[in-house]
Amino acid sequence: HVMSLSVLNEGRDLPEDYRRLMDNSWAAVRVALAVEREHGQQALRDFYTAIGTRFHPGHEERERATIEAALADAGLPVELAEAGYTDEHDDELRRSHHEGMDPVGDEVGTPVIRINGKSLVGPVISPAPKGEEAGNLFDGVSKVTAYDGFYELKRTRTVGPIFD
Repeated sequence: HVMSLSVLNEGRDLPEDYRRLMDNSWAAVRVALAVEREHGQQALRDFYTAIGTRFHPGHEERERATIEAALADAGLPVELAEAGYTDEHDDELRRSHHEGMDPVGDEVGTPVIRINGKSLVGPVISPAPKGEEAGNLFDGVSKVTAYDGFYELKRTRTVGPIFD
């Protein structure tokens, strides 16, 4: 499901700088929803990767030019950027968000995964493992979902995001 931190934080009392970030994040998620609706989940994955790369390690501005560049990176029509500047499909966005987030509860953030019929926040990892190591991590996360009473594992972060 397309999930939105802007939707998650609607109506919450937030620090001013974070509120500005949330207000400025609607366009990209609206475009993500349009990409999925018009081109499917594979295209959504490609756009999500492209926009995330530009926003996070690339430190590009959250503006239309960045969204259009990410669409081009993903081989999608740049005209899809128009979807970012209308609230016409915001009810659909909220539905998608809640379908993905409601099963995990309201005491968590992102990312959320669903395995074996159970939703969990995480895993939050840095750097992302590759190859067999990634498979082993997935297998471990999958195993904890097999136990109905499993709820949480957590420790303090000692490293920020590593993009490689």
